[in-house]
Amino acid sequence: MHIAIAGNIGSGKTTLTTLLSKHYKYTPHFEEVDNNPYLIDFYKDMQRWSFNLQVFFLRSRFKQLIDLKKKSKNIVQDRTIYEDAHIFAPNLHAMGLMTTRDFENYQELFEVMDEFITPPDLLIYLRASVPTLVNNIQKRGREYEEAIRLDYLTRLNERYEAWISTYTKGKLLIIDLDNNRFHEKAEDLGQIINGIDGQLNGLF
Repeated sequence: MHIAIAGNIGSGKTTLTTLLSKHYKYTPHFEEVDNNPYLIDFYKDMQRWSFNLQVFFLRSRFKQLIDLKKKSKNIVQDRTIYEDAHIFAPNLHAMGLMTTRDFENYQELFEVMDEFITPPDLLIYLRASVPTLVNNIQKRGREYEEAIRLDYLTRLNERYEAWISTYTKGKLLIIDLDNNRFHEKAEDLGQIINGIDGQLNGLF
């Protein structure tokens, strides 16, 4: 069983991955943030480091998916490879922060990888307004995230909504974080778990 959690920066993917992996006794797989050699530089100079950052994430997540397929374990995954290709890289290109040459190279690389990717059994999308995202980002206090621009988060949110509206690779569960504080309220987490059980057991 493969559950994947998608959502914008600050939506709570890592927290939910941790909570669900404990509840279901699945193996958690987290995004490589602390080990990413480009992340801090990227937030200081997005145009210079955008391609390097996106290729690192793409390589990292593709390797993760290959490893998961070999191990055949039940897993909860923090962020998907699809978000890199359909949201973050196109957004950087549209903002003029990634050259067309680099973006086309990146897209062709993803298309090759996509032939070997098995979609998750269930995708959970954490939907949140920009104020909710900003509040969560400020609470966790990562120094390199202080430079994130509001227009950047807004553009990402727009792309997430466009992607989710056309997602057809498998089952989908959408959680509205403006009305669900799963990291603070056990009953809100319970609602998510009930939704997951319903999706996986074919009740919805």
